[in-house]
Amino acid sequence: MADRTAAIADLVTAAHTMAALGLVTAFGHVSARHDDHMLITPAIDLRLATTDTILQIPLGTATLPPEMPGEAWVHLAVYQARPDVTAIARAQPEAALAIGAVTSRIPPVHGQGAMLGEAVPVHDDARLMRSLDLARTAARTLGQADALVLRGNGAVTTGTTPGHAVARMWLLDTSCRLYLAARQAGTSKALTADEIAAWRAAAPPLLDRLWTYLQRATVESSADAA
Repeated sequence: MADRTAAIADLVTAAHTMAALGLVTAFGHVSARHDDHMLITPAIDLRLATTDTILQIPLGTATLPPEMPGEAWVHLAVYQARPDVTAIARAQPEAALAIGAVTSRIPPVHGQGAMLGEAVPVHDDARLMRSLDLARTAARTLGQADALVLRGNGAVTTGTTPGHAVARMWLLDTSCRLYLAARQAGTSKALTADEIAAWRAAAPPLLDRLWTYLQRATVESSADAA
C-alpha cells in the first residue's frame, strides 16, 4: 500500500509540474505502471489533480471505464509493448505540433536531446488515440525511443518514473524548438552515434537533476506570481 501511495503522490507532483511548465492546457495526462495495473490522471486540468482523482485500470483491459481519459489507450499500448517503461507523459507542446508537420524524424542537435533516443520518430496519424488498434500502431512507431511526436496530436514521452517522463517532455519541447531553429538557419548537424551513446549512458542521473530543477523552478515561479 505504501508503494501505491508513493506512486500516486509522484503522479500528482508530475501532473502539477507539467501544467506549471505550460506543456499542457486542458488536455494531457501522466501515468505510471504499478504491478499489473496502470495509475493515470483523469481528463481534467492537471493543476487540479489530487491523490483522490488518480484512476486505476488493469494493464490488459479490453475496455475503458467512462471516467478514463479517451487516450489512455496509448499509455496501455506502450506499457504492453515496452516492459522497461514504467511511466508515461502525454502533452501537446506547441513545438512538437509544429515539427510534426515538417519531418518524420527528429535527430538530436544537442546532447540533452539524446536522452530522448537516437532520434524521435513522428507518428504520421493525427487521429485521437481512442482505440487500442490506433494506440498499438503508435507504440510500434515509438519502438525503443523514449519520445514520440504524434503528428497534429502532441507527444508521448516515457521514463522509469513520472518525473523522468515529464523531464523528457520538457526536453522534447526544447529539442523540437532547437531543431526547427537549426533548420531555419541552414543545414543542421546532428550528433554522431558515439556522441548520442555517451549522453544516453549518462542519462539517469542527469534526468534526476533536471527533474529536481523543473520542480523547484515551477514552485519558485508560482511563489513569485503570488
